[in-house]
Amino acid sequence: MPFPPESPCLSIAIARLNIPETNHFAVWVMQAPFQRGYVHHDQMWPETLSQDWQAWLEVFSPQSLPAIPIGTPQPALASNQNIHPTSQSGVKINRTSRLMQNLGISLWQWLFQGEIAHSLHQSQGIAIGQELPLRVRLDIRQPELIALPWEIMQPGVALPAFSLSREILFSRTTSDVNSLRSQPPSQFLNILLVIGESTPKGQSFTGNGHQSLVPSKLKLEEEAAQLIEVLKAHNITNPNAPRGNPTIPCRVDTLIQPTPEELISYLDKKTYNVLFYAGHGTPGPDGGWLFLAPDTTLNGTELAQILVRNGVTLAVFNACWGAQPATERLSSGEVQAIPRSSLAEVLIHHGVPAVLGMRDEIADQEALSFIQVFAQGLTEGMLIDQAVAVARQQLLTLYRFNQPAWTLPVLYMHPEFNGQLVQVFDELVTQLPTNSPTWISGYTSRAFLRSQDDNNQVWPIWVGTISVGRSQENDVVILERWVSQKHAEIFCRCLPNEEVEPTYFLRDISRFGTLIYQSGSWQRIHRDEVVIQSGTLLKFGSSQGEAFEFVIETTEELNS
Repeated sequence: MPFPPESPCLSIAIARLNIPETNHFAVWVMQAPFQRGYVHHDQMWPETLSQDWQAWLEVFSPQSLPAIPIGTPQPALASNQNIHPTSQSGVKINRTSRLMQNLGISLWQWLFQGEIAHSLHQSQGIAIGQELPLRVRLDIRQPELIALPWEIMQPGVALPAFSLSREILFSRTTSDVNSLRSQPPSQFLNILLVIGESTPKGQSFTGNGHQSLVPSKLKLEEEAAQLIEVLKAHNITNPNAPRGNPTIPCRVDTLIQPTPEELISYLDKKTYNVLFYAGHGTPGPDGGWLFLAPDTTLNGTELAQILVRNGVTLAVFNACWGAQPATERLSSGEVQAIPRSSLAEVLIHHGVPAVLGMRDEIADQEALSFIQVFAQGLTEGMLIDQAVAVARQQLLTLYRFNQPAWTLPVLYMHPEFNGQLVQVFDELVTQLPTNSPTWISGYTSRAFLRSQDDNNQVWPIWVGTISVGRSQENDVVILERWVSQKHAEIFCRCLPNEEVEPTYFLRDISRFGTLIYQSGSWQRIHRDEVVIQSGTLLKFGSSQGEAFEFVIETTEELNS
């Protein structure tokens, strides 16, 4: 199976303007699938949106990090007391559903205004035309806006939230990042499961004074066994699955309350593409703290060095506030978020391709439900952001729209990462790995064979060989009586004096030969091998046959 086509991407940034009006923000497009999509829009943060956020926090996240005021604080429910009808049955469900919906619509309407909305609509049209989902990434550069549940954005009543749509692959991202290491997707799902300390010394407090609701003791071995069962449940290939969509093998190794040295040793010994951490975590200025074992912690900056050095592609954290920034109290008494301090942002900044963290506390059963569907998506070869969307839909189904479970997972993606963790291969197709020593280094062109009839059909020629003939087993099938069952092969190889571009050859193995148009006339080759140049015309078996053009496109032509 070839690599899937890459989805068009719309990347949007939000930052506060450095002007006297403190609640004035700039929103602009950093990446778009069309040239006119790079637009910007300046707008104020409305007081009503702050009120909706305060009301949402009071109902859904009473134990969360303290709300960071945006604008003049108002009574938390002032804007909602008169708009939520009450009844003797289902009062809580009705009110919480309206809170969830109202905040989601308000966030959407604030973000997608003017030219930003136009760029989104145009990008969606391009993606639909390509029959691909649109990848939308949000770079929130103002730290106090990170705590907001942007994943619940929805364009209107009864319309799906952005992070639940099948046509959208939604994630957050961050700028000012280290470049990614060049590494191809793996053929296996290799997971290192780290079970850390659940609650240090029996009772934990966050850096902001809120007592954690995590139980003082968890049976770590049982939790590890349960997680392993979930992760490996999809390790057996379904014999009834259609060919071309096999299950990817999944291997899970477990570390329970390791020291940093033990963690490093495991990552150095084997190649893992996923790190999964379950345990206690707290926010901090350097990516927060993970409590690996009693009196043993590791901060985000230290973990980033380990993961990047060992080529881990995806880091998943079932820990409190892995996607939240740390806060500090100023001399004025105001609470202020620290920029680029969340665990997810720190790891992305250092060059980890993808990080999945929790915006708030998540119950054990909710986390297991999410991880089960998420892991299944990965073993089926889904992109990471696609698998997150499917698993989020599962949380919404199990725990209801009006509960916060489906809003908790927050995915950060490196701006250079396309989301592909593992590659599903057709079991009947043999492919040369991209990191093989025999791979053509610096390959900068692609070639194809194009028919000259009205259909203008195109057959790409990748590094390897394509066959031409009358038999259906060939890559290019020509149903003409003078064409042999297996007539010719076109392939490329690097000659010793060539460092970059390969040379393409045609090998005739037919009964009647192959005609090549060279030097103004047709020349026949038979049972021979010749070099062919871009623009060469070919006919197979007879001058009366259909003509084909061999074309090589260079990088400059592809980018023009």
